[in-house]
Amino acid sequence: MRSTPARRIAGIALATAAGVVALAGPAFAHVTVQPGNAQQGGYTAVDFRVPNESDTASTVKLEVSLPMDHPLASVRTLPLPGWTATLEKSKLDKPIKVHGSDVNEAVSKITWTADPGTKIAAGQFQEFRVSLGPLPTDTESLTFKALQSYDNGEVVRWIDEAKEGQPEPAKPAPVLTLTKAPAAAGASPAADGHHAEATASQDSAAKASSSANDSTARVLGVVGIVVGVIGAGVGFLGLRRKGDSAAS
Repeated sequence: MRSTPARRIAGIALATAAGVVALAGPAFAHVTVQPGNAQQGGYTAVDFRVPNESDTASTVKLEVSLPMDHPLASVRTLPLPGWTATLEKSKLDKPIKVHGSDVNEAVSKITWTADPGTKIAAGQFQEFRVSLGPLPTDTESLTFKALQSYDNGEVVRWIDEAKEGQPEPAKPAPVLTLTKAPAAAGASPAADGHHAEATASQDSAAKASSSANDSTARVLGVVGIVVGVIGAGVGFLGLRRKGDSAAS
């Protein structure tokens, strides 16, 4: 008869652990821009973080459309082993001024295609790094619509734009929030884009390490909760056995 409570406690512990793991999953559920904010008027480097959501297929291509209502004159990709990046440019209806010169075209789309033998498999994610600038000063955000292609032919369209006062859409487009640059005497905002890009490249390894540490922390947190739940169940079972022994 004593085995029945043991089975019940074990079942509760396992069910709780499964629930915790399920709740931890959505942290990497969307294609996002990391970090999610940058200063207006400057240059920045961002990562398009792409999780593989399928248990049976792998991601082999990512297409990111850049906002042409706020074109970016400088767009450069950081080489990523195993992936080929292609940049498409479009002619602008109205030229933009960058460092005193007219810019008549801008990158409108970036496509990363996996080389043979490369993929984002189940349970994995990949980051695609890009240098952007100069960022506009007349908007508070930039929306990058993305298409994620799997090797089984499925294409997930991350293109829905969030609307104020409404729930987040099922497939939200990645958004980069723009903040005003702090006023500094004698400083000009992002005068040297190439310097910013070089700094961004030097920071790449540090950001990759930070991302890995963040993922590890999430996993350890989930494991800790699961162990705690199971430990509580075992402790309760021990107290129950002691009570039964004292009663007998």
